Amino acid sequence: MSRKITISSTPWPIRGSFTISRGSKTEAVVLNVYIEENGIRAQGESVPYPRYGESVDSVTRQIKTILPALEKGMTRLELQDALAPGAARFAVDAALWDLEAKKAGKRAWEIAGISMAPATTVYTLSLAEPGQMEQDARDNQDKPVLKLKLGGQGDLARVAAVRKGHPTARIVVDANEAWSRDLYLELVPELVKLGVEMIEQPFPAADDEALRDLDRPITICADESCHDRKSLPGLVGKYDMVNIKLDKTGGLTEALAMKKEAEALGFEIMTGCMLGSSLAMAPAMVVAQGSKLVDLDAPLLLSKDCEPGLVFNGVEITPPEKALWG
Repeated sequence: MSRKITISSTPWPIRGSFTISRGSKTEAVVLNVYIEENGIRAQGESVPYPRYGESVDSVTRQIKTILPALEKGMTRLELQDALAPGAARFAVDAALWDLEAKKAGKRAWEIAGISMAPATTVYTLSLAEPGQMEQDARDNQDKPVLKLKLGGQGDLARVAAVRKGHPTARIVVDANEAWSRDLYLELVPELVKLGVEMIEQPFPAADDEALRDLDRPITICADESCHDRKSLPGLVGKYDMVNIKLDKTGGLTEALAMKKEAEALGFEIMTGCMLGSSLAMAPAMVVAQGSKLVDLDAPLLLSKDCEPGLVFNGVEITPPEKALWG
């Protein structure tokens, strides 16, 4: 067997800017892996994330350590032991799923034994001052579920402003590790009154033990505290939901196994993403099937997407075309 592997990166411009508690950015730089085998070209994408010590260069170096084995025919299952969970493994895993599907003449979800249907994504409002977030909510009256990026002090005013701007929206919020225990105690009763349905990662991942002893009248979702199956036992008793992101799990192979194990432990499932193109979202659509919440709106936040991209009917995502992935 002979394969040709190509690794590259692509910058995707963001509409305006995207701001969370850790800062702002105006473009999403992704890593692409292409595998050519016997005339078939397969592809995968991931988003190296600085929060986890990743960059395009570091992820590229990781992949290069397995290039000889990959060129000789490494399988998806062999890949799981060859690379650690993270963006490097996700890009390769996605390309191998795409290759496997094309060689078999099947869709990737058929190989996984999963029925595929459209999924409805939340729509993310970037962290901003309350007045701007209220206007952003007014501008998105057609979005039934809004996910608000929060940042600590001033968050109650932000949520109240969004509720005023879009009174009928379902609201979930993402603190991105920005809250303290005292702020949690102050905010949660008020967020209950505002109809907030879920709070994502209120505390830093290294300091989330306090959740064991706090009332959780609103569903608490683990993101930065949750990576792959090995994370799950430590989340029991602290969180009610886990956010499965393929960039964290290291790809669809681990994500599907993690979803099954998380459900067995009683967790609700959120399928999330980093800020990338439709190519990174496509494998996540398989995990999104049956998830309580789906957060795969990244292509809607870009000013330009890959071609072909996912088809969005408002915030309903159509399963990926063969030409895109899987």
